[in-house]
Amino acid sequence: MSIFKKWFSGGNKDEQKDDIVDEKIDEIVEEVADEQETEPELEAEAIEVPAEESTEESHEPEMPTEEEEREEVFSLDQEEMIEVSGAQEEIESLQEDEPEEAPAEEPTGLFGKFFKGLHKTRENILGSVEGVLSAFASIDEELFDQLEEALIMADIGVETSVSIMGSVRGRVRSERVTEVSGLKRLVADEISKILKAEDEFVLKTPTVILVIGVNGVGKTTAIGKLANKYKSEGKSVILAAADTFRAAAIDQLQIWAERNDVPIVKHQENSDPAAVVFDAVQAAKKRNIDVLICDTAGRLHNKQNLMEELKKIDRIISKEYDESHKEVFLVLDATTGQNALQQAKIFRESAGITGIILTKLDGTAKGGIVIAIKNELDIPVRYAGVGEKITDIEVFDSEIFAKALFAEEE
Repeated sequence: MSIFKKWFSGGNKDEQKDDIVDEKIDEIVEEVADEQETEPELEAEAIEVPAEESTEESHEPEMPTEEEEREEVFSLDQEEMIEVSGAQEEIESLQEDEPEEAPAEEPTGLFGKFFKGLHKTRENILGSVEGVLSAFASIDEELFDQLEEALIMADIGVETSVSIMGSVRGRVRSERVTEVSGLKRLVADEISKILKAEDEFVLKTPTVILVIGVNGVGKTTAIGKLANKYKSEGKSVILAAADTFRAAAIDQLQIWAERNDVPIVKHQENSDPAAVVFDAVQAAKKRNIDVLICDTAGRLHNKQNLMEELKKIDRIISKEYDESHKEVFLVLDATTGQNALQQAKIFRESAGITGIILTKLDGTAKGGIVIAIKNELDIPVRYAGVGEKITDIEVFDSEIFAKALFAEEE
């Protein structure tokens, strides 16, 4: 009680006023205590959240500070306390609200998701470029070399970085650029050209999608997100668990099938992946399914065995479901940078890759790999993972990606 007395008296040493304040505080505290005693007890309901679905950090409720408790008691009978204490002006000054700053508007839509997800990549690429430019007062060959090295270190890759700077050198001469600051615009422009918009991707039906990729890149999760996306668009979906050699791969896909409420075709572990795809094709045809998504092995005994298995699956689809459209999506983990580019080159040798699903784009500074993939392999990125939720997969738009990368207005 001594804390509340001292605060409400505002430092006034008049004993008579102190006594009045003390009596009033005692009355308020007693009223609050009476109200708390009459409140009904609520039974706690235990809600169990599956670990895979819970994407937000849990926080323990914060206990109010001593100052917050004082403010709560004061707010119960504010006007009467001011009248009794005679310290109205002082208390009013304590209660004056500080002007609130208007929150900055967050970008929305696909641009907003890319803008937020590319935060680390944007800082990595633009920060490297700006760091180099700030160290030079004039344009010379050393500046070009430093910029080229900065792009390489930003995971854009050697071949692509050399190509970009070659074009920048030519434009500096032809456009007679003399200011160092003008190079940033040229670099951004050349990267945007590489990421020029592809033809709009439209998934035709019926379609069989083979999803390939090494273990650990998020292949099964990407399939689950795709199934959710297609189903939300009104398409019927069926899954095929053809990754039969990886431990628990079948069980993981089963969980995603249940979560999306879609059927799944599966065999026993270590069974023939091609046999699983054969049965899945028959089921898709019989049920007139719009999209069949096949999870395939990311690793067999060696690379040759893996590629031969993929070719076998491809022949089965062509023979048994010739009327369907076929897509081969390679899943790459954006956080692996140049390693992802090497994976794409290896798979391209034996699998007719039609598109790339780039996962974990929101959690890496190595998103510049998109530029290298497009420039060196000319394989379109079809989908990008921009979060942990089941809905966090988006059709990749290279134009919007470029704008978000360089923080341009949508």
